[in-house]
Amino acid sequence: MKFLIHKNDGNSPIQVPVIKIAESELMSLEEMKKNIPIELEPTIVSSNKLPPDDRFIMAWKLEKGVVSIDLDKAKELKKNHLRSERVPFLANLDVEFQRALETGADTTAIVAEKNRLRDITLLVDSASTIEELISITLDSK
Repeated sequence: MKFLIHKNDGNSPIQVPVIKIAESELMSLEEMKKNIPIELEPTIVSSNKLPPDDRFIMAWKLEKGVVSIDLDKAKELKKNHLRSERVPFLANLDVEFQRALETGADTTAIVAEKNRLRDITLLVDSASTIEELISITLDSK
């Protein structure tokens, strides 16, 4: 499979837009490449030359014909993902906390878990590889 990639033209949130073309398309990749401004570095690559994991496709970057992952951008994406993923858990803990207050029960464990969930994004800051980012989940301790 071949892909036409190029640097972001400012109109896409993706740093490296990827166009996947089926063999049956009328316009060839080479013809499409001609329609992309040279400063966007239009490049045709095989799928084996792209990062193996597309979880961070929004953080792909193109430099001198090579696609890699911008770690800082990937960290921001991971933080945003974790933030949205933890919302229902924090909401449930808020209910548990309120019920514990009403009954006079101990809230220590609830508060600790809420703090852990709030601080989960701090783990992202210390990650130095994409693999480390992938391993960070709400279950991470």
